[in-house]
This record gives sequence, C-alpha cells and structure tokens, in this order.
Amino acid sequence: MSLKETSASDSKPKKRKSAPKKPKPSKPAMAEKPEAAPPPPPAQEERPRDYVIRDLGLLATNLLRATNLGQKAARLLMQNENTATNTNHAMHDLQRVGRALMDVAASYMRNPAKIVEAQTALLEGYLNLATNITRRLLGEEVGPVATPSRSDKRFRDPDWQENIIFDLMKQTYLLTSKWMTDRVRLAADVDAHTRDKADFYVRQMANAFSPSNFLLTNPEILRTTLASNGENLVAGMEHLLEDIERGGGRIQIQQTDMDAFRLGENVATTPGKIIYQNDLMQLIQYEPTTEKVYKRPLVIFPPWINKYYILDLTPDKSLVKWCLDKGYTVFVASWVNPDARLALKTFGDYMTEGVYAALDAVEKATGEREVNAVGYCIGGTLLACSLAHMAARGDERIRSATFLVTQVDFTEAGELKVFIDEEQISDIERQMHEEGGYLKGSTMASTFNMLRSNDLIWNYVVNNYLLGREPMPFDILFWNADATRLPSAMHVFYLRECYLENKLAEGRMVLEGETLDLGKVKVPVYLQSSREDHISPYRSVYKATRLFGGPVRFICAGSGHIAGVINPPASGKYNHWLNDALPATPDEWFAGATDHKGSWWPDWENWLSEKSGPMVPARIPGSGKLKVLEEAPGSYVLVKSED
Repeated sequence: MSLKETSASDSKPKKRKSAPKKPKPSKPAMAEKPEAAPPPPPAQEERPRDYVIRDLGLLATNLLRATNLGQKAARLLMQNENTATNTNHAMHDLQRVGRALMDVAASYMRNPAKIVEAQTALLEGYLNLATNITRRLLGEEVGPVATPSRSDKRFRDPDWQENIIFDLMKQTYLLTSKWMTDRVRLAADVDAHTRDKADFYVRQMANAFSPSNFLLTNPEILRTTLASNGENLVAGMEHLLEDIERGGGRIQIQQTDMDAFRLGENVATTPGKIIYQNDLMQLIQYEPTTEKVYKRPLVIFPPWINKYYILDLTPDKSLVKWCLDKGYTVFVASWVNPDARLALKTFGDYMTEGVYAALDAVEKATGEREVNAVGYCIGGTLLACSLAHMAARGDERIRSATFLVTQVDFTEAGELKVFIDEEQISDIERQMHEEGGYLKGSTMASTFNMLRSNDLIWNYVVNNYLLGREPMPFDILFWNADATRLPSAMHVFYLRECYLENKLAEGRMVLEGETLDLGKVKVPVYLQSSREDHISPYRSVYKATRLFGGPVRFICAGSGHIAGVINPPASGKYNHWLNDALPATPDEWFAGATDHKGSWWPDWENWLSEKSGPMVPARIPGSGKLKVLEEAPGSYVLVKSED
C-alpha cells in the first residue's frame, strides 16, 4: 500500500522536503559600537506581525489537507495487523501505570492532612505566578516564578520569555509538573520501586503534555504555521505517514537523516578484515597504522544492544582508529543481529561463542595467547562474567580489563530499574515468545528513548510533524536508530540474574558450570564511568571498585553513556575526574578528585600501554593461521531489524 499523496483529500506525500523557511522575527538592530546610543524599541504594532494570518484561504486549504493526512495516518495505525497484540500489551502497561499511581494516591488518602498540604502548595505556586504576571503587566521588571533547567531545550524560543501569554503557559506548566513529581517524591508508606515507577510515569505524562508539543501553545510552531500558511503541517503529516510506512504500521520517528550514512563509506570506515565468525559474532582485525605495535593485542567486546560501530563512527571520532594510531593491534567483536533461529542462545553462549571464541581466534591470528580486553556496557558485564569464569578455571589469557560504563552491581542501576520486576520480566518473556523468540529492536529502542523522552521523542515530534522539518544528519543518532534484536533466552537471563536478583555482585551467578566470584579476578581493572549517564550511573559503576580482587583504577568522564565514552582528545570536549584513591563512596571519591579538561582517553592509554608489552612488527590481517573471510565492517553489522 502506497502512502504517497495524490490529492488534497487523500494525498500522497512527495519525497521528504524541508518546510518553507520561516521569516525571521523582527528584532531591534544592534549598534555597531558599544558607546553608540541604542536604537529606539520597535513600535508596539510591529511585534504582533509575527502572528498575522497572511492568506486565510490558503491556510484553510492546508489545514484541511493536513487534517486529511492525519486521518489517513490514524487509519493506517488502526489497520496494523499487530493492533490487537499491541493493544493487549498497552493495556497491561496501563494497568501497571494505574496501580503505581493508585498506590501513591492511596498514601495521601490515608493522610488527609497531606492532601491539604499538597493543595496548598499548588495554590500558593499559582498565586505567586498570578502576582508575578500582574506586576509584569503593570510594567515592573520581575523575575520568573518557575524556570526550566539549563539542559531543557523546549523553551528556548525568545517568545517563551518575551511574550507574556506564552510565558504564563510555560510557568504554569513548570509549576504543575514539578508539583506532580514532588507529590510522588513526598508520598509516605510507598515502597522504593513503586515510587520510582510512579515518578517515571508522572514525568512521562508531564513531558507529553508540555505546551511546547502543541500547535496553539508553542510560539515557534504557531509563527511557522502562519508564515507558511500551514504548509509546515502538511509536510509534517507527510513525514508522519512515511514514518508509519517505514515502521510497518507503527510510528517509527526518524531522528536523523538515515540516507546520509552508509556503513563502510562514511561510518565504520577504519580498514580491517573479518578473520573469524560463528553464529553469534564476526571478529574484525583492523589493519595497523604503525610499523611497530605492542606485543599484547587489544580485544574489544561492544554491547550487542545496538551495533559495534559506535566505536568507529567517523575517523575523527573512532576509538578504534585512535588505538591503532597509538600502536595497538585491535580486534572488535561484531555481534550478529539475531532472529528466531537464535532464540535459544543464552548468556553463556555469548561468553563461549563470544569471549572465549575471540581469544582462541586472536591467538591463531597473531600467535599471542595473552591479550588486554575492553568491554562496553553489557559487553563489559559479559567480560566481567567471563573473567570470573576464567578465574575459576585457571585461564589467565586476559591480562587486563577495561570496562566502559559497565555495571556488575545492579542495586543502583538507574532508571532502567523501573522496568525490572518479576511481573514486567514475565510480560517481556511472553511478548518475545509471541514475536518468535526474540525482543524486537524497536522495543529496546523505544525503552531507551523513553529515558530521555524530551530529547529523543518529543523533540522530533515537534521538529518533524509540527514544524515539518527534516531531522539533521547526525552519526550517533544514525547508530542509535540501527537497532538490534535480542534472543529471548539471553535477555531474560540478563534481566533476572543481573537487574532483578543481582547475582553477579553477590557471587551467586552460575554460568557454564562455574559459580562466578569477581573477587577472584586479580587482573588490573580500569573502570570508566560518565557523570550524566542515565543507563549505567557512575554511582552504580563505582560499586565494582569493591568487588574485583586486583588493582582498580576508577575515573569519571563528563557527559553521558555515549558522548562520555566517545570523546576523542582532538574534540576538546567535556572533562574527566581522576582520583587514585578508592574511598567507600563515590561522593568521597569526587571530593578528592581533580578535574581535568578534555578526554579521558590519554589517561587510559597511559595505563594500558604499561600492560601491553614491548613493541613488535605490525601484524597484517590474514597473515596468521586465520585467513580473511571478508572486508570490514562485515556482513553481520549490515543486517537490519525489520520489525
């Protein structure tokens, strides 16, 4: 079924194009010299011109076209063959949300004084705002009652501050949303997990109902609509139809220009060869960029939730290339994008067919038995499990381990814990069974997007559908949208054993016949965390400093789960904190840490080089006992998740 537009009532969208350029709002001219007198303010009648209807007839026509396209989009969503299944899952989700919110409400019903206190707090906020706006109308200069956080991008249009109507809507919303989250936080006799769930759900609702998400309450959308006579809304509904078509009957929001990137052409471009593969991974050996290399190879295990090339986005951002240029022989596991045939692959299989198989292959390719290893996120959790398994069996091939934003103790595992309890894991298990034995890539992507819904959902709803614009090309968001599926057996084990029961940290996890004890891991460990990480919070990562049995170096980088890791020195971005001591808590660690500008990569490389042996002639992929199977990036990474 085609989604292209053929008429005004049942139109077919053309190839995506940007919305017409909006006229710039009039601003006072700036004096060229500071000492010059400022120009007079614009006449009062000039400002409203930003909201003048230019062509009522054309505006009405385009609004009708946009409405028809919106109705068509709604029909396509309702005709989705998975509507019944999706509705069933949605009902389960709504029931779960309802129970959490009712538990919070019940805590107030048991204490009427708390209800009065809550009502008084909200009324007081509104009265303060009313007084503030009244004083402003009378010509006084007054500061706002409520302001968004510095990281909140929703209210950056000048009219959210300069136009008193939009400012009133903004402040009313901020007061109300804060009041709602405060009620959850201050509710008595509510268990911590229920409180966290209720807080998450309330914030999701508050984000959804922000005035920035609607035509008539967002000044930028309203100005654009009037200036273009509604053409932005027509373009936006065309974008919506395209996203539904691409999503197979569900909305798959486009966060970046997916046509701007090609694997092996402008992302994942570092030259290398596939020298080994099995059911779960292809092993890439990269071509050296130096004549001499460290004797001990470097083997990297990325997460299989998303694809490996986050480590090799572009030459200037590539951790892989940077390591090659420093003289390391680099291997990277490129995990398969599994389907129903691999549904029964376990977490243990990822260890044996991933970590152990890679170690065997590296030895055949280079003749070196000992390696240094890196694990990223869940790849790091797998590496930690593998190290404990190897310690139990006396296998000493991994001589040092670097963990990038990796959790091994999950008691403070961040907002993902909201989705972790036995009821929700059982629901996920049933859902994966219904879908063929794996978790859809879109499901995992949606979960991560919800953790930052203002930036990763509503920002694009406004940009793509209401402003009618194309998203900008951005390599990290291209990678983020290139989602992967997850085998059901592996995923359920990971959720239950790590997130729910925390067995790895407590020494109770059994994997491939061995009880895992991280205290028996004596190799040097480098723990990297990121201060604004919402997936692997630095407080959670820090707990590993008390679990490994060997020397540990902990550092904390600026930014989050991705940008905190992928931060090359040449970029000059962010900063990192260093402290050689490992006190009991991360707060104590930060109190004694020193702040360093720029990337943490040089600190890691100084640590790693000391553990990498002497320099030897560079190894060429295919020159050892393993021959080249294909060129990097390989075929596994090219498999898309067509959900």
